[in-house]
Amino acid sequence: MTLVRDASGRLHIETPLMAESLMDKSLLARTVTDEVFRPLPNLNVIKLGGQSIIDRGRAALLPILDEIVPLRGQNELLLVTGGGTRSRHAYAIALDLGMPTGVLAKLGDSISEQNALMVSILLAPRGGVKIGHDDVVKLPSYMALGVIPVMHAMPPYGLWEEPAESGRIPPHRTDAGAFLTAEVVGAKRCILVKDERGLFTADPKKDPNAEFIPEIEVNELLRRDLNDLPVERTMLTALARASTVREVFIVNGLEPGNVARVLAGENPGTRIYRAG
Repeated sequence: MTLVRDASGRLHIETPLMAESLMDKSLLARTVTDEVFRPLPNLNVIKLGGQSIIDRGRAALLPILDEIVPLRGQNELLLVTGGGTRSRHAYAIALDLGMPTGVLAKLGDSISEQNALMVSILLAPRGGVKIGHDDVVKLPSYMALGVIPVMHAMPPYGLWEEPAESGRIPPHRTDAGAFLTAEVVGAKRCILVKDERGLFTADPKKDPNAEFIPEIEVNELLRRDLNDLPVERTMLTALARASTVREVFIVNGLEPGNVARVLAGENPGTRIYRAG
């Protein structure tokens, strides 16, 4: 690459983006590619729900960890943790004090990390290691060593979280963070381990007529604009725009064997996928 001086006298580095506006729609369209490099195409990102799994304590969490450990031999795994009830408590206090969305996001991040610390300690005798967001680039080495890396799932927006479409709850929480982690490393799939069977047309705890949805294309799900969802809407938007990850599974972690079934190619819950 060389330096080029334009008619106005300004110097530019001669590249395809030289002197271009990065807001130009036609330019942005030219950056689309059919293939994006995938550092870890066989990785499975497994999110352990904070409120649904970790907050239930040993009765719920330990059996899932016992199930996951032997799966490591044939599968590349990254565990990420949700925040749960303590995040909601912190959000409630911060909302009462008039805090902005970015502060709530920072609070949620620290609580999700607390859960990652506890899960990694529980797995320490069997190869569990707590990692941070900056350690994602080390994942290939962890996989080669047979380590089970554990990371908090709250994405690092922190104080710079964008304002929510409605209200002040951070729109990018741990479901979105788990998916964005999977997308940036080119993972095979993202698995959300919760205490529900999967996706329903309404909250089955409130509506006995809610219908179960075993499989749905993400754009169809967004078009339905359901009043309530077991996953964050920002995660669905990210999936609809993703370059590498094509499917997200929601499974009930309280039913033994469901994580193993997903890794074996089955769908024991709900599969949300991107067509094309």
